[in-house]
Amino acid sequence: MSIQVGSVVEGVVTGITNFGAFVELPGGKVGLIHISEVADVYVRDVKDFLKEQNKVKVKVLSVDERGKIGLSIKQLQEHSTPKPPANENHRPSRFSPPASFEDKLNKFLKDSDERLTDLKRNTESKRGGRGAARRAE
Repeated sequence: MSIQVGSVVEGVVTGITNFGAFVELPGGKVGLIHISEVADVYVRDVKDFLKEQNKVKVKVLSVDERGKIGLSIKQLQEHSTPKPPANENHRPSRFSPPASFEDKLNKFLKDSDERLTDLKRNTESKRGGRGAARRAE
């Protein structure tokens, strides 16, 4: 069976590393799911999401000239994230959804104005404040 970019195949996790998981695909080929392609949330440890011998459905992202196959579980999910197994060390993500560009811009402008006001206040106090007369000698 030829592995095509964009195809969805089922494979078996054969190995887990700190940077991802190796999956044996049909035809005996092996591909890599990079840690960034395991789930929609931050993945600290791949072992929280995958175990060896798990059957997984993956999307083929790339096949390079040397035969290396890049895979993704994340791109198959429709905004649903696989939950890691119950683990006392795992905490739910505290990240909020990404802010819109306008929200980021408004926050930046507000922070910038506050910093500029603080800077002006500090430099004026070092010069003697407003209305300080300069002596001509």
